[in-house]
Amino acid sequence: MQDLKTRLAQDLADSLWSDLQPHAKRDAIIVVDASLDMVEVGLALAQDNVTSVQHWIDEQLIQKPTPQQLHDWNCQPELQFHTLIVQPFVLIKGN
Repeated sequence: MQDLKTRLAQDLADSLWSDLQPHAKRDAIIVVDASLDMVEVGLALAQDNVTSVQHWIDEQLIQKPTPQQLHDWNCQPELQFHTLIVQPFVLIKGN
């Protein structure tokens, strides 16, 4: 587990919305609340930790972007997000 957590931490990146748009088009973006550690969320997804993931969904701490968010971000392609790829998803958190 520690190796995976280390790898995920190393995979954290900053990305422009313009680079994330193809992932949004395939409905693969997950917005992570600022209160959560993105590596911990990525680890839970990678390990299929249903209990944690379902709790975060229920509490609306992770969710798909809303149509309004997508519209706003598409109007500002230079916006930057913290990102983490956990196939098939791309986790994002506002900068």
